[in-house]
Amino acid sequence: MAERKARADALRNREAVLAAADALFARSASPRSVSMDEIAAAAGVGKGTLFRRFGDRTGLIRAVFDARIEPLRQAVTDGPAPLGPSAAPRERVPALLDALLCFKLDHRHLALALEEAGSGSPYQGASYAWWHAILRDTLGRLAGTAAAATPGVTSGVTTDATAGPPAGGRSGDAPSGDGRSGDAPSGADDFTAHVLLAATRADLVEHLADQEGATPDRLRAQLAAFVARVLGEEGRAA
Repeated sequence: MAERKARADALRNREAVLAAADALFARSASPRSVSMDEIAAAAGVGKGTLFRRFGDRTGLIRAVFDARIEPLRQAVTDGPAPLGPSAAPRERVPALLDALLCFKLDHRHLALALEEAGSGSPYQGASYAWWHAILRDTLGRLAGTAAAATPGVTSGVTTDATAGPPAGGRSGDAPSGDGRSGDAPSGADDFTAHVLLAATRADLVEHLADQEGATPDRLRAQLAAFVARVLGEEGRAA
């Protein structure tokens, strides 16, 4: 009984910390200005509890981010079309990016805090690697469909017949389009996934929404038009 109560208390403390950190990041003009002391005080726990549970500030930010984005990740790995793995690639690519943009719009304080955390590149983070792999592998499926219909087409972009073969990645390094490991698609798909994800970076979303005053609907329309152009479709920014 005592052990069960201790586990319940630990779970409540964890949820209190995550909620407090999320709220403080949302109210702060700069995520970097939120201290561990402030989070501990808002959650009603000792500062030592934060470090024991999350290791450091970056670990705490990552835990909050992961908790908030988990429903979206579940929709991507196990849900129906257009986000789930059963969706047609040309339908899924823009749907994935639109969903990620909407998440960044709703949680840009948190996404920005994670991108700013630590001194390493955000491209080395586990969350970025996960989204990149999902998108890259979906582009690989799209490339296969396009190649079957039109020789010389990769991920909706016509390739140069004089160029050498794209560099392949290592198999099993990241999840495939359904969230499980699989063969790595071509280097062109890898690069295209990076380019598309760049349009959803939290610092860009924050700048466009908060500094330039772009509305969510306008940003979503502009992203959809950009994705359509990259995939070789006609599209115009709203």
